[in-house]
Amino acid sequence: MEQKTDESVYDVVIIGAGPAGMQAAIHAVRKKSRALLLGRIERSSLYGAHVENYACIEGVKTGRELLEAGRDQARRFGAEILEEDVLKLRQQEGLFTLDLEGGRTITGRTVIFATGTARKKLKVPGEKELAGFGVSYCVDCDANFYRGATVAVVGNASAAIDGALTLTGYAAKVYLVSQDLVASADLLAKLHNSPVERVDGTWVKAIQGEKEVQSLLLTNGQELAVNGIFIELGAKGAMELALELGVQLDLDTMTHIDTNKLTETNVPGVYAAGDIAGYPYQMAKAVGEGCIAGMEAANFARRQKGEGV
Repeated sequence: MEQKTDESVYDVVIIGAGPAGMQAAIHAVRKKSRALLLGRIERSSLYGAHVENYACIEGVKTGRELLEAGRDQARRFGAEILEEDVLKLRQQEGLFTLDLEGGRTITGRTVIFATGTARKKLKVPGEKELAGFGVSYCVDCDANFYRGATVAVVGNASAAIDGALTLTGYAAKVYLVSQDLVASADLLAKLHNSPVERVDGTWVKAIQGEKEVQSLLLTNGQELAVNGIFIELGAKGAMELALELGVQLDLDTMTHIDTNKLTETNVPGVYAAGDIAGYPYQMAKAVGEGCIAGMEAANFARRQKGEGV
């Protein structure tokens, strides 16, 4: 196999263009590493969100403007950015080889997974059109926007119950729509003793509204007038590429990449940051872990090249 030259190898390759990936790229290049950021900002769950709970940001900012600013900042510091997906990932002779959707193959000394999680969708009329306008996938992120409002949570498991209970501290009325609710006895007891109104044995057929959510049409023919709907079907991490490398998932849920406090995985040179590394799904956590991952990956690459850290 032809030996790779330093000029053809990236020190750090970051997969995912959300807040974790942006911050990782910024810190990697500021550690004098050659860094490549792969991904599209519109794929980030932050893209369609509104942010008001992030330190040092005044008022409400859109996820899109934050991500666009982060992309410009990373590029300005010297990171290379390609809006492409990774199709294949393998490790060869101590380096990582990535096949990209555009046909290119690139090589890196380290890899950072910052791909977030793929939120499960209802896939019903109105969901896509009203995303960000009353349709939400994160109670912890958006509950504060529904103070005094009427909302519905949709789901059949603990994530939906927990979200509904949380919303009782904000909304005036909370519905929980489920087909077959399954959870622990303790959580079901909390739900029973709460003001949440259960709507059992049915599902959402359509989300209705002109410019924002106004009502839900259920499969039993019932219509609920609501200001917002929280879709809490759980989240599945984009793990396929990581598993190809033998990266270990967390043993409790098998839905996130297992990391230590330095964002290291069980595979040397592979790091994970943000939602893909586990709960809570918050921008503050993603940025913090991205910072650590970027610095640690840069240090690893320098050691691999025989340079001091």
